[in-house]
Amino acid sequence: MDFGSSTDNGLHDTADENGRTTGAAETAGAVGTVGAVGTARTVGAVGAVEAAGPGARRALDTEAVHAGRDDLARQGLHAAPIDLSTTYPSYDSRGEAARIDAFATDGAEPDGPPVYGRLGNPTVARFETALARLEGTPSAVAFASGMAALSAVLLVRNSMGLRHVVAVRPLYGCSDHLLTAGLLGSEVTWVDPAGIEDALRPDTGLVLVESPANPTLAELDLRAVAHACGSVPLLVDNTFATPVLQRPAEHGARLVLHSATKYLGGHGDVMAGVVACDEEFAGRLRQVRFATGGVLHPLAGYLLLRGLSTLPVRVRAASANAAELARRLSADPRVARVHYPRIGGAMIAFEVHGDPHEVIAAVRLVTPAVSLGSVDTLIQHPASISHRVVDAADRRGSGVTDRLLRLSVGLEDVEDLWRDLDEALGRARDSDVVRVAAARR
Repeated sequence: MDFGSSTDNGLHDTADENGRTTGAAETAGAVGTVGAVGTARTVGAVGAVEAAGPGARRALDTEAVHAGRDDLARQGLHAAPIDLSTTYPSYDSRGEAARIDAFATDGAEPDGPPVYGRLGNPTVARFETALARLEGTPSAVAFASGMAALSAVLLVRNSMGLRHVVAVRPLYGCSDHLLTAGLLGSEVTWVDPAGIEDALRPDTGLVLVESPANPTLAELDLRAVAHACGSVPLLVDNTFATPVLQRPAEHGARLVLHSATKYLGGHGDVMAGVVACDEEFAGRLRQVRFATGGVLHPLAGYLLLRGLSTLPVRVRAASANAAELARRLSADPRVARVHYPRIGGAMIAFEVHGDPHEVIAAVRLVTPAVSLGSVDTLIQHPASISHRVVDAADRRGSGVTDRLLRLSVGLEDVEDLWRDLDEALGRARDSDVVRVAAARR
């Protein structure tokens, strides 16, 4: 949501002319409200997910801890093993041939050992199973990075002669660049949300959106977007929200993309991507992954599986901090505008009256770095880093202004975080005063 100007504290609850939501504060559950406005919403109250066994349902928090691990106790194991094998011996070469033929036909995971590391890995498969459970999809396919995952989706559609993509800005800068530059042979039409249906063509293979969007945190009515897509697959980048805050598949998305480097891993020490989807599309993604080699390392798969177990706790705690910081920033006269999603979350975007680069240079506790979703708080200037590869006019047209800062809020004490931001804003303001005074001499 958009907190409006900090001078008049103008809070709105409307959809803009492009269909993006800019609304009054609704914050993460167990978080409280932002200021005296808005209604508190519960983070993670997206319902239970179907569990193994007929009719069984387990809460998302339970799935985060147990999904992908349900077989361990009967094996006498408590922690998931890390399988580092690159090849899997077999004395039955005819059986191996049959399994490879089956994989080549539909991309189904081989029965038994995966023959070779590019076909699959047992540790990575555990993470894929767990993420699919959390997102509420039949399958998930993991990759070496989020961009490798998106590239695989595009290659699947391109191989079917469906090279046209309809996309809504803003997107992550590298996703934008991949589409705009046509690096994989795709052709993109950029539209406002209301223009999706009219932009569809016979060769449209994909509609791509982010909600909340990177870095403005603009939100979409995903159900309405899915309806506008008709039979064209909708891919929703759910990196910012995570399945704790929303599950796009429940709103009609066929594909759910994550940069697993961010919240799913959660500690800034693993790089990965994953697509949650139906089994048919998963098979095609596995075939692309096998052919292009964008496989996830087993150790990364283990770290991601471990990261999922604390995902709900981390997201809720960081969201509580973010909601409070958003409230304080919105009341600060040094801040021109604050963006914070209606569904809550741990991301804040805010525009300053002064020089944003001075704010970056002045933080001491907050880490000035690209990326997001870690346990520590990060700040960056999107126009200089994450969205630098996007044309300046396109960047500004999608709300990524030169004064916008993106804050990924972590798990530190909120008072310590605010003290650091307050001092950084003060030093930045003082630098502006000195610079203006010098210019007038």
